[in-house]
Amino acid sequence: MENTSPSTTIDCAALPSLVSTFVDTFVDFSVSGGLFMPPDPHPIEDPKNPLQTVFSQPSRLIAIGDLHGDLPKAKQALRLANLIDADDRWSGGSATVVQVGDIFDRGGDEIKLLYFFEKLKREAAKAGGMVITMNGNHEIMNVDGDFRFVTPQGLKEFENWGMWQFIGNSMKRMCDGMDENALVRVLLEGLPDEFPGIPAKYQNSSRIRLAALRPNGLIANRFLSKNQTVVVVGDSVFAHGGLLQKHVVYGLERVNEDVRDWIRGVKDKVANQLVRGRNSIVWLRSFSNELAKDCDCSLLEHVLDTIPGAKRMIMGHTIQKDGITTVCGNRAIRIDVGMSRGCGDKFSEVLEINENSELKVLTSNPLYLKGYGESIHANKKDGLGSLLPDERARQIEVNA
Repeated sequence: MENTSPSTTIDCAALPSLVSTFVDTFVDFSVSGGLFMPPDPHPIEDPKNPLQTVFSQPSRLIAIGDLHGDLPKAKQALRLANLIDADDRWSGGSATVVQVGDIFDRGGDEIKLLYFFEKLKREAAKAGGMVITMNGNHEIMNVDGDFRFVTPQGLKEFENWGMWQFIGNSMKRMCDGMDENALVRVLLEGLPDEFPGIPAKYQNSSRIRLAALRPNGLIANRFLSKNQTVVVVGDSVFAHGGLLQKHVVYGLERVNEDVRDWIRGVKDKVANQLVRGRNSIVWLRSFSNELAKDCDCSLLEHVLDTIPGAKRMIMGHTIQKDGITTVCGNRAIRIDVGMSRGCGDKFSEVLEINENSELKVLTSNPLYLKGYGESIHANKKDGLGSLLPDERARQIEVNA
């Protein structure tokens, strides 16, 4: 008589892909705060293909500053520009969004932010829009294993992520015939058992964070390798800290490829002039000083003149205590407003640029609900439309 007793394993040889996809979806749902990721309408067929660096002028462009592990503030910023609906789904149509980096550190929603922006990328692409995420200095620091600005909540989030990776692997291993390529490789392989100077209660979470974010780590590969470090959208140049002439000479496309290949573990190192040190792309503050007289406007002018069609540079990195500001005749726009809870919990603000290159600040600051916002119109011969003046009186559109 045939033995019909239950087995401890399931033969998955006939459907390994289906089982693997189910488990991966389950794990993603568990670590992302309950998100189901929509299909990617434009999957990357070959990760070796160059990242796109130059984009045409969209009908509507929204720039968002540093978010530092604060998912609620990120959603508030997106809602200011009517980019997501009440259910947190993309509602921005054909708009383009650029988030200038620093999703990491100072908060506990880092992984949730990565998943949320990946979800929005897919939803936006399906609707004819686009979401671009960039590397800031804190992304680079974490890939480098520099965790000086990590919070206990951030470590806990990564520890939870690591637990679910192990659970997912265990579920897959229950199936005979599962393709080894569908399994997560040994997560902590090659890492020391203990980090000197790290309290015992953070040892495990620190190891998992390093494993996930080191070059070719699971999160580094899946999310950060898709980030640009420099972007040109229409007549606006985006860089987290800023660009110098040496970066333009190096080649903007080459910058993105070199940083991407280092994050993927394809290259052993990346040039310090790109991502490390005070004069690198993600650390520069030459155009972000609080006082206009301390900003090198002649240098900025020269850099922009060497990038075809560029009229302005848009940067994060340096907190502007009074909200989004501009210097150098509106050619340097600084959009890090310290909105995250870990950086002052200031009012959310984003920058909007329309198809005529006219700029607005969209803010949650109630001060501007009382009529204190002032409209400023540039001389039409400049071809820049309605601009933000250096003196901080701003054209304001408020969506509370």
